[in-house]
Amino acid sequence: MTTITLPSPRPITSRLLSVMKLHFANPWTTITLPWIILGTIFAANLAIWALIFMNTPASEHAAIARGFQWSGASLYIFVYMMVVAIQAINVTFPFALGYGVTRRDYYLGTSLQFVLLSVMYAAGLTILAEIEKATNGWGLGGRMFTAAYFGSGLTWYEQFFVFFAMLVFFFFVGAAVAAVFVRWKATGITFFFIALGVAVLAALYLLTLTDSWPAVGRFFETAGWLGSYAWSLIITAISCVVGYLILRRATPRT
Repeated sequence: MTTITLPSPRPITSRLLSVMKLHFANPWTTITLPWIILGTIFAANLAIWALIFMNTPASEHAAIARGFQWSGASLYIFVYMMVVAIQAINVTFPFALGYGVTRRDYYLGTSLQFVLLSVMYAAGLTILAEIEKATNGWGLGGRMFTAAYFGSGLTWYEQFFVFFAMLVFFFFVGAAVAAVFVRWKATGITFFFIALGVAVLAALYLLTLTDSWPAVGRFFETAGWLGSYAWSLIITAISCVVGYLILRRATPRT
C-alpha cells in the first residue's frame, strides 16, 4: 500500500509576505509617484511664498506667515493613500485568489502593507516637518508640513503619531470602500455613498437640533491634538473590520 505524503502548509509569515510582494510589484504608484507629486506641490508652494514675500512690505510678513498655517497643500498625500488602497484591493484581489491565496491571508497581508506604508510616509513627513520648524518655514514662514490642523507645539514623535493616525485612517477607509466595490460593484458604491451622506446629514441635524455643538467643541478641546487623532483610530479599526467582513464573502470577477 502506497502512502501519500501531503506537502506541509506554508508558514503564515511566508504567505503574508507573498501578498505584500504582490502589492509592491509596481512601486511606482505606491512609493515613487506620491513623493514626486508631493515634491512638485512643495516646489510650487515655495515659489508662491517667495512671490508673496517679494511683493509685500516687511511689516506685513508676520501676518502673512500666520495665514500660511492654514495651507492644505500636504493633504493630497492622505487622500491619495485612500485611492491607493482602493486601487490595490480592486486590482490584486482577484489575482491573488486565482493563485490560491485565502481571503484571510490576503486581507492580513494587505493590512500589513498599509501599516508599513503609513510608517514610511509618516517618517518622511515628520522629517520634513522638523526641517520646516528648524528653518522657520524654509526661510519664508511657509507651513506645509506643520499646518495648523497637524497640531502645534508637538514633539517629533507626537508629530509622527499624528501623521501615522491620518494615514492609516485613509488607508483603511479606502480598503472598506474597495471591499464594497469588489463585492457589489458600482451599485454597491452608489448605495454606500448615499447611506453615508444620509448618516452624516442626520448627525449634523441631530447636533444642531439638540444644540450639542458646544459639547463637541469642548470634547475636542479636552482631548487635545493627540487625543483627537487617537480617537480617529476607532473609525480606522471599524473600517478595517468591516472591510474584511465584506471582502471575505466577495466573489472576484474579471
